[in-house]
Amino acid sequence: MIWVTLAILIGLLALAVPVAATLGVLGLALAEIYARLPLSLAMGEIAWATSNNFLLVAIPFFVLLGEILLRSGMAERMYGALVLWMPWLPGGLMHSNVAACAMFAATSGSSVATAATIGTVAMGEIEKRGYSERLFLGTIAAGGTLGILIPPSINMIVYGVLTETSIPKLYLAGIIPGLVLAGMFSLTVLLFCLWRPEWGGTRTVATWDARVKALPDLVPPLVIFLAVIGSIYAGWATATESAALGVLAALGVAASRRRLTLRALLQAFEGTMRTTAMIMAILVAAYFLNFVITSIGLTTQVNRFITSLGLSPTELLVAVIAFYVVLGMFMETLSMMVATVPIIAPIMFQAGYDPIWFGILVILLMETAMITPPVGINLYVVQGLRKRGRIDDVIIGTLPFVATLVLMMVVLAVFPDIALVLPRAAAN
Repeated sequence: MIWVTLAILIGLLALAVPVAATLGVLGLALAEIYARLPLSLAMGEIAWATSNNFLLVAIPFFVLLGEILLRSGMAERMYGALVLWMPWLPGGLMHSNVAACAMFAATSGSSVATAATIGTVAMGEIEKRGYSERLFLGTIAAGGTLGILIPPSINMIVYGVLTETSIPKLYLAGIIPGLVLAGMFSLTVLLFCLWRPEWGGTRTVATWDARVKALPDLVPPLVIFLAVIGSIYAGWATATESAALGVLAALGVAASRRRLTLRALLQAFEGTMRTTAMIMAILVAAYFLNFVITSIGLTTQVNRFITSLGLSPTELLVAVIAFYVVLGMFMETLSMMVATVPIIAPIMFQAGYDPIWFGILVILLMETAMITPPVGINLYVVQGLRKRGRIDDVIIGTLPFVATLVLMMVVLAVFPDIALVLPRAAAN
């Protein structure tokens, strides 16, 4: 049963069938082959229950929040301010790329939106400053992955729903690892530019007066972050309600700067509907697939197979990381989460791993998948913004950051309190 499932899944992916359709067809095929009851009749109820989940309502809010930041020009002004504050480091604007991605991640919740937004405003600087094009592109693709680690995060919401884990605690757990990873990305750039100084381009010059005048452009992301995260921990709002507050804060900031036009709003709404429809199609199909594989006993078979291997907790952790790294080369991250976390997570919890800690590890694995060829979505986002050359340049530029992500997983495994210290402090 396991091998039939893998064969159908790989076959559909090889045919370039859209992810949502792949998961739905796989569920229907397994139901037809192995189920004694017509499981397909449950699809309508599953679609309704998934769409009606209160926590998942946060997803379109966070997508809309990112769209407003992009359409109103706040992201461009934020990047311009960071450019003035970080030219002294070897690598110059490449550090600004990472820092801007981290700041935008604190308001967006989406890696794709983060990479697309920062890439849009940064792309023109490559030739102007003489940077190593590959490494510059790599900082945008890799920095964009911070969008799902630094809270708020759409993928954390999905993980929390799938495992019944506290989303506020997941948000707290992602803050320190997100900042540490952003620092490690920046350190990666620094080391390469010290090794090959010509890759760092020409340094920009900024006066202290210009830097101080640019500080107000860094305030909007902070205001929105405090509105979203602060409202949760002040007890004023749930995770879903805080997402709505974030949208209101973004609208308020855009209106105060006279950037809230009817055209920008319509574009933001259209972008939100397209992205939300894609996400919900994947979620509905993946939930149906999970229902089918549970009903036909595939989940039990997988559990028995892994248990029969007699792996220690450390060996199990290495096996799970390897599994996700390989699978992430061929599957879109959200669908991969929904299809595998309900099966893998209980096994990890039974082995003694903390659900909050494992959630952060899963997010790091999803980040890796986003910049791992051949299906790494951030690679295609950056190449699409570049509009010339081959995607090989983006892939080569991100390889050092893939290694950095793997190193971050090792750090998280050796020092689990990096993720757990804030949730524990909040509980006390």
